[in-house]
Amino acid sequence: MQPIAAVQHHLPAKDPRLNLYGPILLLLAALLLLVSLSFSSSPSPSPSRSNPLPISSSPPPPSFAYLLSGSDGDASRLLRLLHAVYHPRNLYVLHLDLAASRDQRLRLARSVQSVPAFRRHGNVHIIGRPGRADPRGSSTLAVVLHGAALLLRISDGWSWFLNLHASDYPLVSQDDLLHVFSVLPEDLNFVQHTSNLTWRETHRLKPIIVDPGLHLSSKADVFYTSEKRELPKAFRVFTGSASVILSRKFIEHCILGTDNLPRTLLMYYANTPSSHRNYFQTVLCNSPAFNRTIVNHHLHYEIWDTPPKRDPRMLNLKDFENMTQSGAAFATQIPKDDPVLKRIDEEVLNRAPGRITPGGWCLGIGDTDPCSVSGNSDIVRPSPRAMNLTKTIEVLLSDGKFLSNQCIWE
Repeated sequence: MQPIAAVQHHLPAKDPRLNLYGPILLLLAALLLLVSLSFSSSPSPSPSRSNPLPISSSPPPPSFAYLLSGSDGDASRLLRLLHAVYHPRNLYVLHLDLAASRDQRLRLARSVQSVPAFRRHGNVHIIGRPGRADPRGSSTLAVVLHGAALLLRISDGWSWFLNLHASDYPLVSQDDLLHVFSVLPEDLNFVQHTSNLTWRETHRLKPIIVDPGLHLSSKADVFYTSEKRELPKAFRVFTGSASVILSRKFIEHCILGTDNLPRTLLMYYANTPSSHRNYFQTVLCNSPAFNRTIVNHHLHYEIWDTPPKRDPRMLNLKDFENMTQSGAAFATQIPKDDPVLKRIDEEVLNRAPGRITPGGWCLGIGDTDPCSVSGNSDIVRPSPRAMNLTKTIEVLLSDGKFLSNQCIWE
């Protein structure tokens, strides 16, 4: 690496661990009021640097560990995404899979090294010996687990793991995200999941596949065997989105823990199509220590065709208003250099081309890059966009929503 069990159908009503969420909802409501009052007199949702955003008075912000992944031709997209989600408190590992050339990885490394903030804080790393990542097989899951393991090894100071693809893009600033997550319990896992398998049972769970990306250095397509297998009886299968926000404690459970369930499921899903859409959901919901920490939402905005295809449909300028008002933290499936990215940069992130999204830690003034001068990374300045995200999480953690959508067996 180069620098730079049993599933709980319904939760018991008197579980003592659930008493925590009443105060959390109050804190979220307080955050919502704080941001609302801060901007009640603001004439614009995109303040200029001469009129800085108000400093958050919420608890100290957490830290996020990001895995940013891409393939052939995605180096520039990963660099743009990194600029958009960068914050000195966070940790970043970038993965360009083996479909991309060594020259692309070297160019990406040079581009990262050329940014003073990245060099100064030393929190951006590029995987120098990447693996293949075929989303039709299980090699993509191997890449995600590899990235998570590296992030565990690099630092013990982060609270949540986020995996973003080069086609994802933020809909809030990191100051917004840190501000909202500062009051949340650090054991929460935001994972879209369901046991209602429908078409997935036939197309993604019963087929047996071999993914050459796990054992060949040359490119080869996933191939299907002639036989199919029945669903397992030893555990219950859950599926959902590949985009997840996972607690550090759960990542440690999957990679370092002594419970054998994560390894058992990893062996099972090694021969399952698109296993990165099933693995974390199944581990969470079959682990008594974690199946009450799961929030059934991944905080991503995406649109699926009817009937659904393998991936969500591509987003564009026509979707701008809906996605930015959705209360989601990220958008999924935006084409490379689509005009909607420029609009998000200008109207949502207040980010100039080639620059980092400005936050409370950026002290530059005038025409210079605001983030060319670093201040205290504990200071966050949430924007009005934080209100929508706060409302989303407030609804998700309300008793009726939170308790009734956890690992339900359908």
